[in-house]
Amino acid sequence: MKISAQVRNTQGQHEVQVKTNDSVHSISIAPKTTGPGSSVNGGELLFLALATCYCNDLYREAAKKGIRVEQVEVEVEGDFGTEGTPAKDVTYKAKVTAAGSEAEVRLLMQATDRVAEIHNTLRVATPVRLSQVEIQLV
Repeated sequence: MKISAQVRNTQGQHEVQVKTNDSVHSISIAPKTTGPGSSVNGGELLFLALATCYCNDLYREAAKKGIRVEQVEVEVEGDFGTEGTPAKDVTYKAKVTAAGSEAEVRLLMQATDRVAEIHNTLRVATPVRLSQVEIQLV
């Protein structure tokens, strides 16, 4: 599965596009009202990625186990320090409404935590590198 994300920003305009294999989606994120850039910061989007991953993976894992899930709520929080420093104390909490016993749902939630791909990506040292730079002068 090949995943990509693209941002295009100019004063007063912010376009976001994500792609998995050949499936392309636009996401509506407003531009900053006080200058160039996005109204949403990268930390917020990172934490949204964690919450979304756990939610989607929980439904996936529940289907494998034959557990009917009616609702999932996930909240992620953490701290960012000064510019250039990584997040710390990142935690999340999940609330699941599902059919089955409490023990079954608890095991499902714990198993989902172990296989959630975005979580596991952040749990290991994953190199991120700038691979290309293009400059257009005005």
